[in-house]
Amino acid sequence: MSSNAPSARPHGTEKRGTGALLRVLNWIEWVGNKLPDPFWLFLLLAGIVILLSWILSAVGLSAVNPATGETVAVTSLLAPDGLRKIVAEAVTNFVEFPPLGLVVVILLGVAVAEQSGMLSAALRGSVARVGPKWLTFVLALTGITGSIASDAMYVVLIPLGALAFKAAGRSPVVGLIVAFCSVAAGFNASLLPTASDALLGGITTAAAGLIDKSVLVTPVSNYFFTFVSSLVLAGIITVVTETVLAKRGEAIEEETDTKQQNMGDFEDMRLKPREKRGLRNAGIAFALMMVVYLLALLIPGSPLRAEDGTVLMSPLLINVGIVIAVMFAVVGRVYGRAAGTMTRARQVPEAMAEGLTSVTPVLVLFFAAAQFTAYFQWSGIGPVLAVYGADFIGSLGLPPVATFTGIVLIVAVMNLLITSGSAQWTLLAPVMVPMLMLLNVSPEMTQALFRIGDSPTNVISPVSPYFALVLGYLRRYQKNAGVGTLISLVLPLSIAMLVGWFLLFIAWYLLGLPLGPQDL
Repeated sequence: MSSNAPSARPHGTEKRGTGALLRVLNWIEWVGNKLPDPFWLFLLLAGIVILLSWILSAVGLSAVNPATGETVAVTSLLAPDGLRKIVAEAVTNFVEFPPLGLVVVILLGVAVAEQSGMLSAALRGSVARVGPKWLTFVLALTGITGSIASDAMYVVLIPLGALAFKAAGRSPVVGLIVAFCSVAAGFNASLLPTASDALLGGITTAAAGLIDKSVLVTPVSNYFFTFVSSLVLAGIITVVTETVLAKRGEAIEEETDTKQQNMGDFEDMRLKPREKRGLRNAGIAFALMMVVYLLALLIPGSPLRAEDGTVLMSPLLINVGIVIAVMFAVVGRVYGRAAGTMTRARQVPEAMAEGLTSVTPVLVLFFAAAQFTAYFQWSGIGPVLAVYGADFIGSLGLPPVATFTGIVLIVAVMNLLITSGSAQWTLLAPVMVPMLMLLNVSPEMTQALFRIGDSPTNVISPVSPYFALVLGYLRRYQKNAGVGTLISLVLPLSIAMLVGWFLLFIAWYLLGLPLGPQDL
């Protein structure tokens, strides 16, 4: 950077340079705080759907579905049949909500791996074993892939990132920013399938069913794209960090003592002998399970292939959620026995129960979201809006890239106020997925576009609880740090990841590459 770079005490400069930005952020925060809790928001939207269904049905709104040639019309939920259905199927709506079972099952397995200490040890080991040259890339890739541990990754990796950079003689502020951005902005990409993949796939499947009930979007429907995306995003984070943030971090004065800078439980990142032994055994167990999985999937005549003998419709792919859960549970248990952290069989269900406590708020949200989704489907509003929306976009004659750009920008802006990816996708999917299906864009591709718009702006949303969390960590190094300080650090990464990830998608689309196994 030039000699005009921020001084060691940049807060005054940031106030002058980001005054307009701070005003915008304050406005966003004010608006976001005025929104009700997502639980009440979904119930409010459910009520709006009921009212709209009555109004639109009264005016006779209908459209012809070009995919089937059938006329679709809005059905009033205030009619006697609609009211009976609302009451009679409330429990069924919740129990059959597509993401519910998948998320719970996968988290059962992840909980064992997390409670045994395997995830923490694997993260520490992957970072501690690399040299300073590769530290940024490995930390970024670890954070992106670590989204498999969901929100726990924020608590684990942010202090770990600061310590890793400090141990390498670099600014710990830059380390915690890299960790935060990799987890938050790269949340929808990973080297491994995650619970989020199952969640998004279930919501997308339900939305696609408004047009074609035979469509099934599995947790691995975007896997090829997300695998490559994780590497590309880690590369983008590395380039921006080394060219912009490294110099920016050097200008920040550390204002806490060594004891404060330890920031948590990761005072020594080096693995203990028992942890190394646990990871070695867990790695062997994982390799053996992968061999068994591939053999069951690929050997001709395997009973776990589809009934017609094909691979793509195998229950091992369609129901990959249970496979992921079992693998995490087994490697977590193997690690626990070897490391001495989970030596008794009863600790496995105890770990599962403990792990599910973190998802309880999501289950509460799911009840309200399930009612909204069901009402929206029953009303027929989704297909009608999709037909009219597709006709409108088609009449504009926009090239696909322009349409894709609009979708990503809409999602990115909405994410500033609705930071829950599942909540936002539950709102958008019933309209976006059917609308783009009518324009010959697959549900899997629409879901990939949502991933791109949803994640990068997580780091600049003041209404996110993790924005406040990382600001608290940042203040351990710079007592005067404020919103402007944090924004000045994360904004370059947010913009670069949004643009770079979208360009990757466009290249993927133009080359006709498969998004996942279903496209082979």
